[in-house]
Amino acid sequence: MSDSQATSAAQDVILYDDSLLSVRDLDAGYGDLQILTDVDLDVNDEEYVTIVGPNGAGKSTVMKSVFGLTSHMGGTVKFGDKDITAMRPEDIIHLGLGYVPQNDNVFSSLSVRENLEMGAYILDEVPQDALNEVFDRFPILEERQTQKAGTLSGGQQQMLAMGRALMLDPDLLLLDEPSAGLAPDLVADMFDRIDAINDAGTAVLMVEQNAKEALRRCDRGYVLVDGKNRYEDEGTTLLNDPQVRQDFLGG
Repeated sequence: MSDSQATSAAQDVILYDDSLLSVRDLDAGYGDLQILTDVDLDVNDEEYVTIVGPNGAGKSTVMKSVFGLTSHMGGTVKFGDKDITAMRPEDIIHLGLGYVPQNDNVFSSLSVRENLEMGAYILDEVPQDALNEVFDRFPILEERQTQKAGTLSGGQQQMLAMGRALMLDPDLLLLDEPSAGLAPDLVADMFDRIDAINDAGTAVLMVEQNAKEALRRCDRGYVLVDGKNRYEDEGTTLLNDPQVRQDFLGG
């Protein structure tokens, strides 16, 4: 089949009832600049969902909007039975939603342990069980717990950022480009760790530049283009779809 004849079997966006995260008709941006238009998205309990699309599609803006970091212009965001559309990030955290941004995601001047303890800042005291679980999941962090976070490698800093977000045992973890800047031999390891987090019962919503690997591993995927939904389907269905591959995955 030639490029001009490629057709898509991927479906339009399906709206789910009683999902853990429900985004409906979301319009959002920065200041007066609108980036997202009528975006719909769902994440179900313990599901692994990926957002892919070209640069500038608004993928990271979706994550920031869910976490209350953009200008809301319309639509709703619900987490469980709570409308979090107008909530501040510090209030959203209390509900069981964790967020790992792409950039500036560790406190460089603090130690590894202090960074992790910051993840539990809303509690009266640091939960030792949660700290032990993070160390079990990322042993290198326990080995380097007294080291300044800014001296860690890129991959270790990413583990630290995820570990800090896991300190409150969130029901949903938002990950923005977790493999960005990692050496190729570390990317698969990072994906394996995300798989393990999801397998342990934490739902994951991820934006990822490595679209093929992300779609191969996730339960469902969304393709975002120009701030709007284009396709939604099972990850492997999108990965093998001729139109999606031609337009967004390099053939």
